Amino acid sequence: MAAVLLVLAVLLAPAVLVAAAPAARAEPEPKAPPEFVALSEVDPTILQEIRYTTAHNFVGDPIDGYRKPMCLLTRDAAEALRRAQWKLLWRGYSLKVYDCYRPQRAVDHFVEWAQDLGDQRMKEEFYPRVDKTRLFSDGYIAERSGHSRGSTVDLTLVRLPAWPTRPYVPGEPLTPCFAPREERFPDNSVDMGTGYDCFDTLSHTLDPRITGEQRANRLLLKEALEEVGFVNYEAEWWHYSFRREPFPDTYFDFPVHPRSLTGR
Repeated sequence: MAAVLLVLAVLLAPAVLVAAAPAARAEPEPKAPPEFVALSEVDPTILQEIRYTTAHNFVGDPIDGYRKPMCLLTRDAAEALRRAQWKLLWRGYSLKVYDCYRPQRAVDHFVEWAQDLGDQRMKEEFYPRVDKTRLFSDGYIAERSGHSRGSTVDLTLVRLPAWPTRPYVPGEPLTPCFAPREERFPDNSVDMGTGYDCFDTLSHTLDPRITGEQRANRLLLKEALEEVGFVNYEAEWWHYSFRREPFPDTYFDFPVHPRSLTGR
């Protein structure tokens, strides 16, 4: 009988040990500091088309960290956009944001994708004239982004009244982002000469090949944002950073979601 009890004790011991082990706890998601707000709470009239929550981007998949299609920004940057929007509305235009705060995990997703030379699903639209091996050296992809500091925004202008843009269907035929507007993927914005996130020198804000109405549209956006304290990244007509950003050296990684806002 003693031998039987000893055998049972040995057999049961692992189960007892496993049962007694403490359960692993998931690390809580980082939260935004109180200086961050949802743009829609500051100015609900600014249109939003947050591309990285969808597959219609240069990667071809929704991007890590974008849990909800919303624009998060530092309050200072959001208030500045509100001031620009007020002036533009009087002229018959609205701002439309494509991307605002971007978590570091999303930037890491871009880097991982750029290193996978076999994945070129979206090349025909977003980088048809750029070899993917040059995305880092040409400055299209980097390991850090000003977006992660919370005061940088990608945006355009929409002539009012605004008509909806149809959703992208994964796998549909792609057209180069620098093709004539009637051939590019439809966007309810004014014609800026290229689509958003177009990896091409034609996206340079003051590229001399961009003339007429397209150039005027770019300059209208530039003027409106510079008046309220933004500065343009000259290689991308859509990219603006608030000059007096409150976190010039901090790269955040909280997800794009209402729960990330402190106290909400």
